[in-house]
Amino acid sequence: MIPLRTRTRTRTRIRPAARRAASFTPEETRDRALLLRLLSLLLQYPDDELTSARPALAATVGALPPSPAAEQVAVFTAWFSAQEPEALERHYVEVFDLRRKSSLYLTYYLHGDTRRRGMALLTLAQRFRALGWESGGGELPDHLPVVLEFAALNGPGTGEMPLRQHRRGLELIQHALTDTDSPYRHLLAALLTLLPPLTDADREAVSQLVAEGPPAEDVGLDPYAGGLFAPPGTFVPPEQAAPTLVPPLSVPAATPEGPR
Repeated sequence: MIPLRTRTRTRTRIRPAARRAASFTPEETRDRALLLRLLSLLLQYPDDELTSARPALAATVGALPPSPAAEQVAVFTAWFSAQEPEALERHYVEVFDLRRKSSLYLTYYLHGDTRRRGMALLTLAQRFRALGWESGGGELPDHLPVVLEFAALNGPGTGEMPLRQHRRGLELIQHALTDTDSPYRHLLAALLTLLPPLTDADREAVSQLVAEGPPAEDVGLDPYAGGLFAPPGTFVPPEQAAPTLVPPLSVPAATPEGPR
């Protein structure tokens, strides 16, 4: 018999993300990827190509297995299908382009308009490339539809890690969309049902973000308040990091035409 001490010492440690990913059946992993891909598509700008695909999107959503996330997506899709294309375009621009509190660029909520955001973007792009994935379409790597597509392609463990690391920013977007009564709040609500619940530290940080907004570039001060806005495990660049310009990256196609 192997001594208990030896068995404990040689036991392989499983990271929480890997343990969580291992808990899904192949069917659940497939359904989860489809949900994430639908969210990626529906959170993109509603141009002619996307609005013309509304019947197909609604049919796909209607065929999803019952779940809280599927219910939320169905509510959104019903609204999305009933609107005039011009109204959808105006609403999207008003909600996501003109309001910072509901911006879809996730690193903004951790780093605001600071030099560290450039480093965070570079780190995220490098993570994508390390897995052999190049985004396309001219969007930055932290754009939520891009991150959702990455998650759909790479699975609940590694693929969803950026979503978990930006859990607080996603909560703030949901809060802002709810405040403005935007139907897009249903898509964020669906996504949040797929992620771990907020911790007490998360709630404190989200409350501070709601009250004060993301950090600003302050000369001689640490704009990160000791890392309050960054969840454990999130990359935080050095304080004196120089500005980093990240070239636009392309997003792989979620459909044959690809995200816009």
